[in-house]
Amino acid sequence: MRRTGTLREMVRETNLSASDLALPLFVELGTDSRTPIEAMPGVERLSISHAVEEAGVAHALGVPAVLLFGIPTEKDAQGSGAYDDEGVVQLAVRAIKEAHPELLVMTDVCLCGYTSHGHCGVVRPDGAVDNDITLELLAKTAISHARAGSDAVAPSDMMDGRVGALRSQLDAEGHSETPILAYSAKFSSAFYGPFREAAGSAPAFGDRRSYQMDPANADEALREVRLDVEEGADIVMVKPALAYLDVIRRVKDETRMPVAAYNVSGEYAMIKAAAAAGYIDERAAVLEALTGIRRAGADIVITYHAKDAAEWLK
Repeated sequence: MRRTGTLREMVRETNLSASDLALPLFVELGTDSRTPIEAMPGVERLSISHAVEEAGVAHALGVPAVLLFGIPTEKDAQGSGAYDDEGVVQLAVRAIKEAHPELLVMTDVCLCGYTSHGHCGVVRPDGAVDNDITLELLAKTAISHARAGSDAVAPSDMMDGRVGALRSQLDAEGHSETPILAYSAKFSSAFYGPFREAAGSAPAFGDRRSYQMDPANADEALREVRLDVEEGADIVMVKPALAYLDVIRRVKDETRMPVAAYNVSGEYAMIKAAAAAGYIDERAAVLEALTGIRRAGADIVITYHAKDAAEWLK
């Protein structure tokens, strides 16, 4: 079938719009700072005032949501900055919601950016993460974010039972309407490198393979997703996106749940680097990649390309 002009649009199977996207923001304490992230051209660590500004720009372009990651000034073994009611994320949520009340503000719930050792939970003397103690601190973090005005909390730690723990504690503290966007199938990926530079969250020892998933395991991903759904997740996420399109498709087909996919920092950096070298057309490559993630079944695409993509899609 020959397809031209309007007819091509009418029979298009997958649509991509700014309203499908969410923009991650790295927020740091300070009065007026924009700190470039070398491995992620165009992405910066932002002071709260600049995060408010950036969120407003994204919203004006039609991007309906941001996802906040906090950069604390101090870290400790318990990651206490994560659940401090006056922490960087909590302050940023209040500021963004005051300036842009219609913008959906989601918050990452994990301890890795706040712990001195860089792991996603409390570490025992034997070097392993204590799952149960970590759940208590993650629940405290989620409640603190909800109190600050977060529209959705997004646990990314991959501890066993954390969705159920968060749901139970949120309900008990009067936040039963706060949805959980669960990082349900989060793989131990080489594509996270630039993010760890951005968030200062690289492990000081060992790695995260004991609690993140083996990239070879798709059936296990479905089991993890089902567990999160049973525990009360409102949206499930697959991370990364481009190397896991088959997992996104299977999650969507088998659960019929709302599905988010995280187009992660390494995926972003590859396109930026190839475009800077003149190997590919950045605009065409970004829109093709994001369309592919949507075609695989993602309802929400979390991407550092969100602002550019929204501008191009206009």
